[in-house]
Amino acid sequence: MKRRYGLLLPHFGEHASAEALIEGSRLAEKLGFDSVWVRDHLVFHPHGMEGRDRTHLDPLVVLSWVGSATRSLVLGTASLIPHRHPIALAGALASLSFLAGEGRVIAGIGLGSFQHEFDAIGLGEADRSALVAEQLDIIRRLWTGETMSHDGTYYRFRNVDIHPSPRGHIPFWYCGGSQAAARRAFEICEGYFPGRITLRTFARNLKRMRRLAADAGKAVPIAAAIPITSPGRTREEALAKVDLAGFLEEANRHGRWMPPASGRFETAEDLDGALIAGAPSHIAEVAERYHAAGAEHLVFDLRFRFGQWLENVQLLGEEVLPLLRPAGARS
Repeated sequence: MKRRYGLLLPHFGEHASAEALIEGSRLAEKLGFDSVWVRDHLVFHPHGMEGRDRTHLDPLVVLSWVGSATRSLVLGTASLIPHRHPIALAGALASLSFLAGEGRVIAGIGLGSFQHEFDAIGLGEADRSALVAEQLDIIRRLWTGETMSHDGTYYRFRNVDIHPSPRGHIPFWYCGGSQAAARRAFEICEGYFPGRITLRTFARNLKRMRRLAADAGKAVPIAAAIPITSPGRTREEALAKVDLAGFLEEANRHGRWMPPASGRFETAEDLDGALIAGAPSHIAEVAERYHAAGAEHLVFDLRFRFGQWLENVQLLGEEVLPLLRPAGARS
C-alpha cells in the first residue's frame, strides 16, 4: 500500500497569512510531505473549539498561491462544499490543474456542516447529497472539453463547454464521517476522506465501503484521513495546546461517530484517532494504526497549533515522517 502524508494549511483563523502559507508549504515540500490541503466555507463561523476569528481565505485562491511557490506538492481540498455553480467550479479546478501541472490536484468534496451557508444562497432546502452528485456529473462531462447541455434537478443549461481541460485526471474524494458518506464515496468518487472521526469509526466505514465494492465487483476507493494533530515532547504538553473540552463537546454531538463503551466521549483517549496528541513516536504509532486500518493518505490537521505552524511542520517532517518511511524515500 502506498503511503502519502499531508498538512492542512493555515488559511483560516487568527494565524492565517500569506507568509505562513508560502513558508510552510515550501518547508513541507523540502521535508518530504506529499500534499497540502484547504477547507471550504462560504460564510465562515468557526466550530466552537476553533475560537472566534472568522478569517477564511478562499480555498482555490490559496491553492493557486501555494501551487505557484512549490513544484511537487499535491494541492487538495478537504472539502469543497456544494455552493458553487458546477460550471464555475469545473473551470476553476481545471485552471488550477493547468497551472500547477499534471497530477497535482485532488478535489475532496462533501455536504458541508452549516445550514446558514446554504440559506444565504437560496439552497437551504436542497438535498445536498443529490446536489453533489449532480455537480460531479456535470463537472466530469465538462472536463472532456465537449459541448454539453444539462437538464437536471438543480441546474439547467445548453451548449456549454470549458477550456482548458485539466492536465491529466483530477480525482474526486468524498469527505464525510458517516456510513452514508462511505457509500457515496464508493458510488460517485475515487476516494474516501473523512475528517475528525475516531479510528474505530474510520475502520467501520472502510469495512462498509469494502463490502460494497466486493458485492459490486469494483475497486475499493482510496482511503484517507485528516486527524487533528498536536505535537509535543510529552502527551501532557501536546494536550495543553488543545481545546479538549470543546472537542469532546463536538464529539458528543456527532451521532456519526461510534461512541466509547461508556456511551459518551469524556477523555482524550475516547477521541482515539480523531485527535493525535503527543510525542513524535506516539504520532507515528497512531499513523501506523491508520495505515493498518486501510488509510493510504494521512493529513495532519494542526489547527490547534497554527500559532507555532513552522515549528510543528518541522517537527513532523524531521521526527515523524522518518519513523513512517525509509530514510529519504517516498513510497
